[in-house]
Amino acid sequence: VTCRMPTGAFYAFPNISGILGRSAQTGIIRTPHELAQYLLKDFHVAVVPGEPFGSHQHIRLSYATSMESIERGMDRVAVAFGKLTA
Repeated sequence: VTCRMPTGAFYAFPNISGILGRSAQTGIIRTPHELAQYLLKDFHVAVVPGEPFGSHQHIRLSYATSMESIERGMDRVAVAFGKLTA
């Protein structure tokens, strides 16, 4: 996963192409939409798929919340990504 430093916005747009094609317990994560569903359902983290913004390799993460909430959410994302298998 790679991400450019945001400049002036309240969201980040990480490239998740390295995650796509990996397997979760519920099946293969093929699209940003499927990754968003996996994160929400299994880890209670809401992200927006990149497709509405023109990318099939990104998700959108808003950070218009407290630092504590951001850290908690990113910890959950790290656990979620760690559970995916090649």
